[in-house]
Amino acid sequence: MIDKVIITGVSGFVGQNISRYLSECSFDTEMVSLRNSDWKSNLDGIAILHLAGKAHDTKNVSEGSEYFKVNTELTKELFNYFLESNIRDFFYFSSVKAVADEVPEVLFEAVLGNPKSPYGKSKLQGEEYILSKQIPQGKRFFIIRPCMIHGPGNKGNLNLLYNLVNKRIPYPLSAFCNERSFLGIDNLNFLIKEMLQNKNIPSGVYNFSDDEFLSTNELVQIISLVLDRKNNSIAVPKSIINGIAKIGDFVKLPLNSETVQKLTENYRVSNQKIKAAIGIKKLPYTAQQGLEKTIKSFIK
Repeated sequence: MIDKVIITGVSGFVGQNISRYLSECSFDTEMVSLRNSDWKSNLDGIAILHLAGKAHDTKNVSEGSEYFKVNTELTKELFNYFLESNIRDFFYFSSVKAVADEVPEVLFEAVLGNPKSPYGKSKLQGEEYILSKQIPQGKRFFIIRPCMIHGPGNKGNLNLLYNLVNKRIPYPLSAFCNERSFLGIDNLNFLIKEMLQNKNIPSGVYNFSDDEFLSTNELVQIISLVLDRKNNSIAVPKSIINGIAKIGDFVKLPLNSETVQKLTENYRVSNQKIKAAIGIKKLPYTAQQGLEKTIKSFIK
């Protein structure tokens, strides 16, 4: 008998990829829209992958209440259904942003959540509800905290850097040194499959990220290599960049304080807990391999 996995949010980038990958791994997948009032009818399988949610609005135009309505209240309703059902596993896709908007050191699962944005707060409240419940014997829950996910078909925050290199515009921030975590879609798919198949992995919170940290300077170099472009990065002094950014905050320049922070901040995420639970030392793909695959897809 083929194991069936129920997926919410299947219209999104992650949902489409996981659904396709699990089907190739001999799972049966059922796509469920929580917008339909009758979603509870005949919902059955070995697991629910709860991907549906309101994504982080980087332009800050969304109402804060929308995040809580979708990311918190819908999660509560679906998790309550899971507790009363015969379904074995519940995967809640939260976010590292449910814990911290800034990570000066390395982010581990035990760090207490202190998000600043409505998005992060709504995701954290979903986590807290799940953690507050008594779990029936034979059931498991997994709170997944992925960092920035990328893959073919999803440019995400890589788009800005890709366009700079593609148009041969010099990247001006190479004087800044940082380290960031990324998550290629292929590694994400692998981790979910392993968790579904390994019944010995305990319930809990798990960070998802690639093994290696990369700087934005290294990312620009990877994009340049894939595009066969010269790396035109220049090290404009930090004091000048910060001054331009402050002006950009008022006159709406592409380079403002928020852009500089996103491109130059540290955001390192540990994936040691999930690898130890699965029993592996390395993920199938390096961070560079995943990024190269994603960038090659932009060209097409």
